[in-house]
Amino acid sequence: MGIKARKLMKLSEFKFEIPNSLIASHPAENRDDARMMVIHRSTGKIEHKVFKDIVNYFEEGDVMVGNDTLVFPARLYGRKEKTGAKIEVFLLRELNAEMHLWDVLVDPARKIRVGNKLYFGDGDLVAEVIDNTTSRGRTIRFLFDGDSAAFDKIVETLGETPLPKYIKRKVEPADKERFQTIFAKNKGAVSAPTAGMHFTKQLVKRLQIKGVDMAFVTLHIGLGTFRAVDVEDLTKHKMDSENFIVGSEAVKIVNRALDEKKKVCAIGTTTMRALETAVSANNRLKEREGWTDKFIFPPYEFKICSAMVTNFHQPESTLLMMACAFGGFDLVMKAYETAKKEKYKFLTYGDSMLII
Repeated sequence: MGIKARKLMKLSEFKFEIPNSLIASHPAENRDDARMMVIHRSTGKIEHKVFKDIVNYFEEGDVMVGNDTLVFPARLYGRKEKTGAKIEVFLLRELNAEMHLWDVLVDPARKIRVGNKLYFGDGDLVAEVIDNTTSRGRTIRFLFDGDSAAFDKIVETLGETPLPKYIKRKVEPADKERFQTIFAKNKGAVSAPTAGMHFTKQLVKRLQIKGVDMAFVTLHIGLGTFRAVDVEDLTKHKMDSENFIVGSEAVKIVNRALDEKKKVCAIGTTTMRALETAVSANNRLKEREGWTDKFIFPPYEFKICSAMVTNFHQPESTLLMMACAFGGFDLVMKAYETAKKEKYKFLTYGDSMLII
């Protein structure tokens, strides 16, 4: 279903500038009042709407698939024992729940060595550095006696909403709710599936009244989402693996729509990656869970979706590459130029694009 690109693309083709003034530091006051650019792949037509107008582009029997991952407050601030130096620890993934063993990123990295003890809050939580994984990566063990639920509670209290670093302001109480979709229920992401953040309960109700079905997959977004591509030859880029689940309910709903030749719309790049990782031999969705490092860039033939909701992404990002693979490189890059002229807001808290 995807539009094939003419040739294998290079990293430098995805370069452009985003003026700082177009990077959203806050979301739209009401989620579904964000602007929405609609791109028609068959005609190249570009329309300017607001997100709640999305209802008008879908019919009875069509399906929207969202990512129901829940973002946890992954950023902890603490201090080193003895020196009391301030440190930041970003929780990436839990390696062992019983031992409270975690993969983390640390800052400043040069000061945090194996054997160091780190203190958070008023000594409410103590961790020990067990291993070095990368220049900034460490494995740490929290010295905590309680079970997982008690540990989660303390992280909820001490942790901060993990807004991306390009949002140049302090985290506010409202971010706890806004850096999350209304679908969020399975804890495990360190960043929000941003395309889904534009949906409200009222909008979902309007879609359901129209007969549009909702289905959900889970993909726990890691920081790899933001990792820069640093190779000109895209076939050499390696994605970080992320944990995902495509369950039986989603499979049933999506395959019914495919059999009936209805639209299937992925809400966001993470949903699309999960769906495209779980394709059967006859191009239907199948149940699957595990880890995916699927990297989608032009040219790519999409098997499941005929529509996609996505935000406006960073230059040279894997997210932009997927949008170009789906919408067609020339059309999507033209849409981005139009977005700059029309002053659309970019990135996490920015506006939306519907590609149909």
